[in-house]
Amino acid sequence: MIRPIACLLAALLFSLPARAAPRTFLYMPADGLARNDAVIRRPEVEGVQVVYSWKSLEPAQGRYDFGAIDAALARLEPLGKALVIQVQDRFFSPTARNLPDYLLTNPVYGGGLVAQVDRPGQGKPLAQGWVAAQWNPALRARFQALLAALAARFDGRVLAVTLPETSADLDPRQPNSGFSCDAYVDATLDNLAAARRAFTRSQVVQYVNFWPCEWGDDHHYMSRLFAFAAANGVGLGGPDIVPGRKAQLANAYPFFNRYKGRLPLVAMAVQEPTLTYTDPKTGKPFTRQALVDYAERYLGVDIIFWTPAAPWLRR
Repeated sequence: MIRPIACLLAALLFSLPARAAPRTFLYMPADGLARNDAVIRRPEVEGVQVVYSWKSLEPAQGRYDFGAIDAALARLEPLGKALVIQVQDRFFSPTARNLPDYLLTNPVYGGGLVAQVDRPGQGKPLAQGWVAAQWNPALRARFQALLAALAARFDGRVLAVTLPETSADLDPRQPNSGFSCDAYVDATLDNLAAARRAFTRSQVVQYVNFWPCEWGDDHHYMSRLFAFAAANGVGLGGPDIVPGRKAQLANAYPFFNRYKGRLPLVAMAVQEPTLTYTDPKTGKPFTRQALVDYAERYLGVDIIFWTPAAPWLRR
């Protein structure tokens, strides 16, 4: 049973004091820490979100390898920087099939991955990728076992664990392995509940942007997730901050605005695709200040995960 929010927040090892502006974190893949050392050491950077593929954390069934997370903590803790881990079960390249092999070969897991397409930024062509078939109960049980193993090792040592974005645009040209819109949403909430049970001291954050089969909360998937998060002490976030973008305003953004102050943590990212969007007021890419202002005033963001490619970080 999920703990009431008041008890849960009292138990958190890492508190998040009220701030006038969102806190500055970085976002990068697991192999990015060494090459971004100078940026990580900047005084305004308080921590790093590192993305770990499911396969890298579970190279064989029930055999976990958390050495990369140990190495990240060994690098960040002496610097006084926090670590946020993102457990990635979807991938944005046709060659990135980064689930453990047993999930891809054992028929009980329904093939493990389902093809999807991705819209990686403004003016960018569609890209093919993959999403784990979390609606398959056997596969989802293995994912939740991974979350439990991570919590046993790192609960209270990492600031938060994030689960990847809700958006998934499944390729209609191939079988969906039992996919349905309702089953996809139910699986997402079930994984989120499992993560919250496992991590009792670190924060839990679900990335949300769009849902398959929904627009404008017409299936009440979005409202259902935000209500669940507020009731159960779960943070929410998303992969991109794009001020005033119509697609986001028809989906997750209004809910972030409506739930300002009601979630334990709102953590959103400025990733590489975000940098491709232009500010309609200027015709130029959004400035750092424009992104921060929108994140703070409209979305109620506590933490921004910046790509090291952001121009202000490269100066």
